[in-house]
Amino acid sequence: MARSVGARTPTLVLVFVLALTVLVACSGSDPRRTGGVADESRVLPELAGEAVVGPDVDARDFVGSVLVVNVWATWCDPCRREQPALQSVYERYEGRGVEFLGINYRDNRDGAVAWIEDFGVTYPSLFDPDGRTAALLSFPFVPDTYIVDASGTIRHTIFGETSEEELSRLIEKVLPRSEP
Repeated sequence: MARSVGARTPTLVLVFVLALTVLVACSGSDPRRTGGVADESRVLPELAGEAVVGPDVDARDFVGSVLVVNVWATWCDPCRREQPALQSVYERYEGRGVEFLGINYRDNRDGAVAWIEDFGVTYPSLFDPDGRTAALLSFPFVPDTYIVDASGTIRHTIFGETSEEELSRLIEKVLPRSEP
């Protein structure tokens, strides 16, 4: 018996060391892994297609405005928690040069339509049942939110759930200032 326990000790130590290494590696400051905000400077990919409800949507139609793009899914609990904040911020900035575009990721249409009705979402969402449109953003998980400046450049990405305060702060950073 002592021999078999002793034989397992190096294996257990190795497993512990590997687990600790993975834990330390994953606890870095990369917001793509842990959630948070990343500053960026990359062109928004072409996001266009069928809307969940209403006419087809093309993100290029929003060039000239700040655009908030949110990837969401009905099966995503953090998406559910943040949706009221998204709608509230949309309403606060409506008419101030800020537009919103949702991307409904890997859902069925009936569920996505019900979501929009239940939450009273008044901005358009692309219907993306196979995930191809959202994949153009190279996102790691839902929800993710992208703040795009008026030229069509992604300036900030929020990985994970956001709040009204966080989203408003990032919008203000890219919203053109009017001259007095």
